[in-house]
This record gives sequence, C-alpha cells and structure tokens, in this order.
Amino acid sequence: MAKSTNNNNYLVQGTILAFSSIVSRFIGMLYRVPLTNIIGDTGMGYYSSAYELYNLALILSSYSIPVAVSKLVSGMESQKQYRNAHRVFLTALKIAAAVGLLAAAAVYLLADAWAKLVHNLPVAIPLRVLAPTIFVFAVMGVFRGYFQGKRTMVPTALSQLVEQIVHAVVSVAAAYQLMQLHNASVDMEAYGAAGGTLGALVGAVVAFLMLLGIYGMNYSFIQKKVRKDRTGVSDSTAEISRLFVMTVVPIILSQTVYQLSGTIDNAVFGQIMVFQGKSEEETSLLWGIYANKYRMLTNLPVAIATALGTSIVPALANTWAVGDDDEVREKIASSVRFNMLLAIPSAVGLGVLAEPVISLLFRSTEIELSARLLVVGSVAVVFFAYSTLTNGILQGINKMKLPVYHAAISLVLHVACLALMLMVFRLDAYGLVLGNVLYAFCVCVLNWRAIAKYADYRQEFRNTFLMPALCAAVMGAVAYLVYHGLYQATRHNTISVILAMSVAVLCYALLLVVTRTVSEEELLGFPKGTALVRLLRRTRLLH
Repeated sequence: MAKSTNNNNYLVQGTILAFSSIVSRFIGMLYRVPLTNIIGDTGMGYYSSAYELYNLALILSSYSIPVAVSKLVSGMESQKQYRNAHRVFLTALKIAAAVGLLAAAAVYLLADAWAKLVHNLPVAIPLRVLAPTIFVFAVMGVFRGYFQGKRTMVPTALSQLVEQIVHAVVSVAAAYQLMQLHNASVDMEAYGAAGGTLGALVGAVVAFLMLLGIYGMNYSFIQKKVRKDRTGVSDSTAEISRLFVMTVVPIILSQTVYQLSGTIDNAVFGQIMVFQGKSEEETSLLWGIYANKYRMLTNLPVAIATALGTSIVPALANTWAVGDDDEVREKIASSVRFNMLLAIPSAVGLGVLAEPVISLLFRSTEIELSARLLVVGSVAVVFFAYSTLTNGILQGINKMKLPVYHAAISLVLHVACLALMLMVFRLDAYGLVLGNVLYAFCVCVLNWRAIAKYADYRQEFRNTFLMPALCAAVMGAVAYLVYHGLYQATRHNTISVILAMSVAVLCYALLLVVTRTVSEEELLGFPKGTALVRLLRRTRLLH
C-alpha cells in the first residue's frame, strides 16, 4: 500500500501544478479578452510577435532550469546528500543570474532587428519592455526547481497563480493608460501592446519575491538538514556546475527547438505574406488571430500535460536509477492515460463549441475565421499533450538527447510543409494551423517509438485512446445539441455556452464510468480518488 501511495505521489503533485497551471492560463485567457478589446487584433499581433522572440530567449535562459534543478536535487536528496543538493541550488542561482542577464540584454538590443525580420517595426516597443522579465524568470526558475526537487509543487503553484493575477491586472490597466497617452501616435496599438507586456514583468517580480519569502521561512530547516548530512560526499562547485550544465543543455535544446516552431512560423509567415502582396497590418492581423485566439485556446488544456511532465521527471529519474523497470512502465502508463482522459475531450469540446466560445471571449469581426481555425486545429491539443508529456518521460529515463532530435526532425518537416501550404496552396492562417498540427504529430510518433524501445513499454490502446475518444464523441454531440437548443430558446450565448460545457463535462465523466473505461482501481489511484469512488458508490454508478 505504501508503494502504491508513493507511486501516485507524482500524480498528486502533478495535479496540484496542473490545477495551478490551468487556473493561471485561464486567467491569462480572460485578461487577453479585455486586452484584445482595448488594443485590437493588430495590437495583439504586435504583442504576440514580441512574445515569440521573448519566449525563445526565455527557454534558452530560464524554462529548462526548474526541470534540471529538480532532477539533480531529487536524485541527491534521495541519497541523503543534502549538502550537495543545496550546492546545486546555489550554483544554479549564479549561473541562471548570469545567463538571464545576458539574454535580457540581447533581447533588448535585438528588438529592432527582430521587428524588421517579421516586417512589423512597432513590435520593438513591447519587446523592449519584456526584456528585463527574462532575468527575473531565470532566477525564479532556480527557486521553483529547488522546491520541485524536494517533491513539493505547492510553492511553484502558488507563485504561478500570484504571478498571473498581477500580470492580468497590470497588463489591462497599463495597456489602457498607454493607449490613452499615445492616442495621437501611429504606433498607438504598439504602445498598448507594451502595456500588456509590462504586466509580465511586474507579475514575475512579485512571484519571485514570494518564492524568496518561502525560501527564507524554510532556511533554518534547510540548513539543519545540510548540517545532518553524514554521507561524506561533497562535490566541488566545478563538479556541480558541470553536472548542472550537462543536465540543463539537452533540456534547453529540446525546448528551444520546440519554441522555434512558433518563432520560425512568425518569420516565415511574415516574409511570405509580404511577398504575396499583403500589407504589414493585414499580416499582423492574421498572425494575431492565429497566435492570440487559436494557439491560446488550444494551449490551455496542454497545461495538464506540462504539469505532469514536470512532476514525472524527478519521480521517473529515481525509479529508473534503482532499476525498477515494472514501476517505470506503471508510471508511464498511468501518466499517459490520465493525460489522454483529459486531452481528448478538451479537443472535442473546442472543436464542437469553437464559434460560441470565440464569440463569448472576444469582441471581433473575425469570429468566423477564428472559429474555423479552431475547428481545423483542435486535434493539436491531443498531439501536443502527448508530445509534451512524453518529452518529460524521456528526460526521466535519462534519454535527454532524444527529445532534441525528435523536435529537430519534426521542425524540418514542419517548415517544409508550412512553406508549401503558404506559397503553393496559399492557405494563409490555415497553413499555420495545419503546420502546427503536423509538428506535434511528428513529435508524438517519434517519442512513442523511443519509449517503446528504451523502456520496453507497450502502449495499451483501447482504454487509453479508443474509449475516451468514443466517450468524447458522444459528449461532443450532446454539447452541440444542448448549446443550440438553449440558444434557440434563450438567444443568450453566454448562458448557452456555460450550460452546454457543464452538461458535457458531466456526460463525459458518466460515460467513462458506465462504459468501464475507467475502473474502480484506477479511480482510486487518481488524486482524490477515494472520495470520488465513495460518491459513485452512493449514486450506484459503481457496485
């Protein structure tokens, strides 16, 4: 029983982080609604283009740090090397501060060059405001990784929520104020976008101060454990630096190639659209719809996979190190299954309710195009959820380089197909969506093959993919009928969407139980599974 509890701890911690990530992304989605209404789709095009280079720099300097630190700290603490674990934290802090400062300076200085590359000169304005955020995130990532390595996602989850709330409030307020101050400027929308990016900086600073406070409150306890270290193992700063760099570089490369798909899309799309005679404003409008609506909505459910991937790396690393192959396969199976049970219905729901959801969230004349993009590309939710999780699985079993190779191969295919769809078939924004789906699908296939080979893992198909898909299809039909029935009766989109989504969630959950897609034993293994099983027994859905 103890083993089972221990096995499921990463799911519990992953769920905590997933809940925080989903709420944070939901807040991010909500604040983009008034932000879009304030600065418009053109302004959001500037905002999204600025974020492409910012995200790339952030990945190079910051995103990989929590995973690398958590992996090293977890491994050392499992061997009771508390002194070395704390040295990893201190060494990573110095490296991250230096790299983050360099990346922030580079983005600030290269803002004009990036704006020229994407044929959007006003993009430089919000990009310069974003630049200092990279340094803050680099240092903050070390603190998050340290706590994650200690098997608690709570500090990361809390800091994410605080960061996003502050980000949302400051972004909307600053965007409005800067639009008012520069209402006579031809770059008025770019200044509004700069107000939106200011929220990212202020939110990151507040979240970092919160983590610093949590670390301060636990400092005496951390030092007490360091003093009790009796292992006699004390690696030098140079050795720890080498370990950290060797761990972080493959993760950086993998995530960089992942991010490059969006960055290259931005550059290729801008170049080809201008070549085909479209204006910079029209190009920015199309990119804003794709990045701000399609990608934002499809990325929301992927937060679950990201959180599970983060929590499974230290858990799998320890299990893989002791050679417990059966437990490794069990963890892979349960994480993939849990992920697909949520990703598949999310994709179906977005596809079925695309236009009502877009209409609910955005005041725009481009609702029809935005909804069509979402219908065409909603399946990307499943592919990105699977590829994100399996990247974490490969990192957890010490196949650090494989996600890099797989992302690079997929990127080459993606760029070739994107250029073909834009130049030959002239699909415009649809080409971006189809390229996005293709990229994620390629990574999925390559990761699937690698896990089967190196973990001797055979994926169960029926209850992981087929039955959830069938249940989600029925759920989608119910959601469609409920929405259109309510809308005909009430002519109120908001009420119809909310009720249709609520009925859909309940319908899907009941179908999973009634069709025995999810067994009682599996329910008990999920977070809060005992309470859920008790409720289902009371309602006689489980016997």
